[in-house]
Amino acid sequence: MTPALPHILPTLQRMTLVFAWMLIGLVRPVAAQDTAPPAPAMLIADDVYIEGDSRLVAIGNVEALYQGRRVLARRATYDKSTDQLVLDGPITLYDGEYTVVLADSAALDRDMQNGILRGARIVMDDQLQLAAQQVNRTDGRYSQLYKAAVTSCKICEDGRPPLWQIRARRVIHDQQERQLYLEGAQLHILDTPVLYLPQLRLPDPTVERATGFLTPSFYNSTLLGVGAKVPFFVRLGDHKDLTLTPYLTNETRTLELRYRQEFTRGGIEFEGALSDDDFGLRDKRGYIFGRGLFELNNDFILRFDVEAVNDDTYLVDYGYSDKDRLDSEISIERTRRDEWMRAALTHFHTLRLNESQSTLPTIVGNAAYEWRLFPARLGGELRFSADAHSHYRTSNQTTDGTDVDVFADGRDVTRITAGAEWLRSWTLMGGVRSTVQTGVAVDHFEINGAGTTSASSASQVTPYVALTLRYPLAKTTARGVSYVIEPVVQLAWAGGNTLNIPNDESTRNEFDEGNLLSLSRFASTDRRERGASAAYGVNWSRMGPVGLNTSFTLGQVVRDHAQLDYNGAESFSNSSGLQGQYSDLLFAGQIATQDGLTISARGLFDDNFDTTKAAVRAGWYNSTTSLGATYIWLGTDLDEDRPGTISEWAFDGSYRLSRHWTGSAEWRYDIASDRSVKAGIGMTYTNECVDISLSASRRFTSSTILEPSTDLSLTVGLRGFSARTEDKSFVRECRK
Repeated sequence: MTPALPHILPTLQRMTLVFAWMLIGLVRPVAAQDTAPPAPAMLIADDVYIEGDSRLVAIGNVEALYQGRRVLARRATYDKSTDQLVLDGPITLYDGEYTVVLADSAALDRDMQNGILRGARIVMDDQLQLAAQQVNRTDGRYSQLYKAAVTSCKICEDGRPPLWQIRARRVIHDQQERQLYLEGAQLHILDTPVLYLPQLRLPDPTVERATGFLTPSFYNSTLLGVGAKVPFFVRLGDHKDLTLTPYLTNETRTLELRYRQEFTRGGIEFEGALSDDDFGLRDKRGYIFGRGLFELNNDFILRFDVEAVNDDTYLVDYGYSDKDRLDSEISIERTRRDEWMRAALTHFHTLRLNESQSTLPTIVGNAAYEWRLFPARLGGELRFSADAHSHYRTSNQTTDGTDVDVFADGRDVTRITAGAEWLRSWTLMGGVRSTVQTGVAVDHFEINGAGTTSASSASQVTPYVALTLRYPLAKTTARGVSYVIEPVVQLAWAGGNTLNIPNDESTRNEFDEGNLLSLSRFASTDRRERGASAAYGVNWSRMGPVGLNTSFTLGQVVRDHAQLDYNGAESFSNSSGLQGQYSDLLFAGQIATQDGLTISARGLFDDNFDTTKAAVRAGWYNSTTSLGATYIWLGTDLDEDRPGTISEWAFDGSYRLSRHWTGSAEWRYDIASDRSVKAGIGMTYTNECVDISLSASRRFTSSTILEPSTDLSLTVGLRGFSARTEDKSFVRECRK
């Protein structure tokens, strides 16, 4: 047993020290009114001895723990008579979850809440560093640093100064309020002072929301001039805040704002701006966007959004939004397993040059209800639905204007729809999956200001029945690759007659894989497909064990006759892909790889296999690359207010060039008119202590009220004073 004695002695010494620490009385006495004593303090070291009756000395790998604080030192001496702990460094004090104090020497009380640390450096959240000749700790809350330097840059032992630092005569860190107060502060870039502030207050890195200035941005625009944005964040409470951003240039004086507030069962957010510039149609221009969501009783959800602007070009001029139609809506909705209901009121405002606000449906109301049940005797599923729609125009015009339809431009339409439907599925011999669907729908229309070509009141009853057959086939190879191919066919019939009513709701109809098996492919129920029809197609998919997934869909619709309006014109537009007895051939597919590459495509092809409509989107995303490209082609279609072909592609992407540099670019190009629409390029430098972003963009579009513009912006942000940053990949490394 003797050879093991050297290994046992350090353990015995540490245990002896713990007992000695407790016997000397380092633990605070329990007051009479205290219900529970505090946890005992612990001190561990390689060697320990007692001097006299009140001094405890620990030497070598000293470690002390008390009430969440932990200190490491080379030597520690505790004097019970003075209630003081003297530490010789190097010293490391862990104070809470995010604060570490490094020092050469220290004299603290037994709680390690009060005392003096010399040659100290405080590191907060592994981001912000405060270095000083001396640090005074008070009540475990305040740390006063004298002749201090503050930075979040990594400091290497090569004598080079940090990229930036703030030097101050005195710095006070309030750990409870998580604030830094600096007196006589100077901002240094490398070793050069560039800014002096007599008083400065900054949040520490653990603060997520604190009143103060945010990162400023500098802009140079051919339209807006040269200027800067300086956001000021106001914390109004734990659950609400306001951000005010003055934007001042030689051409505009703008105040931007954002207000946010959370409630127990919801929240709201508003953003807007007010400008006084020299190039707008009004002296004062402004906008406001807002949104909100609230959870009500009985599972109801209330939503609202507000979009308003007093100048048609304001949003584009200032880059706030590219929307050319604004919609403000309030809605209430409830979704349960077998029930869904929704009611909404919407206001539309157009910013398009070729649209009249008075002939646009300005106020639109919608209400819908769906309910389903599963009868045991009948089997299958019963669905009941009700739908109400109404839209109002401010125009009183009773004749047709410049629109492509022949109905009055001032008409107001109200529609009420009710329906009942039964569905049931079976699995037939050989694995064929069959579904029977039958039902009836009733529609009633009231039209005000219809003119002489349309009925002012109309009703219709539409019975329908459909049979859908699917034959799914699946296979899994020895390598774990799964294949599924599913031919599908639907035979359907719908009765009723086409009414003499205006087409206000189904002016834009799309044929895609989502409605291939629908009984009516109109956008709304003011139009319905009638007669006998068949839809057929095939779905193919491949799912690989290493992430390569592929899927394709082919389909077409055949009818006994073309869908015609009351006046004999085609109900579907040329580019919808649904015109005539035979629809265009639908193709849709997606490819996704394990490397982050995704390609999605959809197209419609006529009898000659010429493209009617096509769209392709490709994206590649990984830890360093984010690339996306989109191409869209739409043919000429006067029924959809498109007098010319649209052929455009857009590119956007970013690439991390190195540890600190990231580049980005975007480009939108109009192939049909052979000109660029928008282009932009940017570069960002990021390390552990600074963010620098430089970007340039050009908008090429122009009109009688819109001018092209070029914008440059520069943003410089000092990291370390914002919320905690989890991504440490930007931190620099010291050269060895």
